[in-house]
Amino acid sequence: MSTSLQSKTADDTLQDQIEALGPWFHNLRLNQIQTAPHHFLGDYPEVKFAAFRHAIPADLTGKSVLDIGCNAGFYSLEMKRRGAARVVGIDSDERYLAQARFAAEVVGADIEFRHLPVWDVALLGEKFDLVIFMGVLYHLRHPLLALDLIHRHVARDLLLFQSMQRGSRDIVPVNEDYEFNEPAPFDEPGYPKMHFVEQRYSRDETNWWIPNRACVEAMLRSSGFALLAQPEEEVYLCRWQPVATPPDGPHCVYPARAAE
Repeated sequence: MSTSLQSKTADDTLQDQIEALGPWFHNLRLNQIQTAPHHFLGDYPEVKFAAFRHAIPADLTGKSVLDIGCNAGFYSLEMKRRGAARVVGIDSDERYLAQARFAAEVVGADIEFRHLPVWDVALLGEKFDLVIFMGVLYHLRHPLLALDLIHRHVARDLLLFQSMQRGSRDIVPVNEDYEFNEPAPFDEPGYPKMHFVEQRYSRDETNWWIPNRACVEAMLRSSGFALLAQPEEEVYLCRWQPVATPPDGPHCVYPARAAE
């Protein structure tokens, strides 16, 4: 059998395996074969990553990375290419995890993928130098709780965050406090707002809360993440910082199942 025929047979087999694991939301290139070449968002997520890839350290040698809501592992694979010593991807969807494990095996990347919802990140029992939380917040019924759990249990330094945003891009100045009968800018378009989706948005029943820009930034600060950069309209690079513990207990009220 000729070398070219052998190569074609291998490609055909890989193509069959990719199709069997589909449909894919991440368009990966596995031995130059695309997993979602007809994605409705184009070459996604590469087309989005191109706008902010420069904001992430190019050399992650010796660093640990947690990819929350990893899907098929695009960002996990990218961080491994940057030399990260340990990369863990978690997701609540077994189909996405099967895709991610397959992709990592094809490219020879040593990445751990686990079936774990964001609510149980404490069970990981470790903290990471970089936490990736991209495209997850608006799929959660309790989004601020998720940020609190990430801050408390798994973030050590950097957070790469993205959320779909709708509404005003403005940010209205907000006082630290208002008296009960004092006018407050609640109705201003630039006041932090979360739009609640009772049924579905964009034919997706998992789209629950869609914040405006002011709300995203306020939530990140409230959970203990300082905003370092906004390299793309919906993407933020943040740094973990301590959060004062209120007198009645920790700022995150969800009962952790892992040891403190």
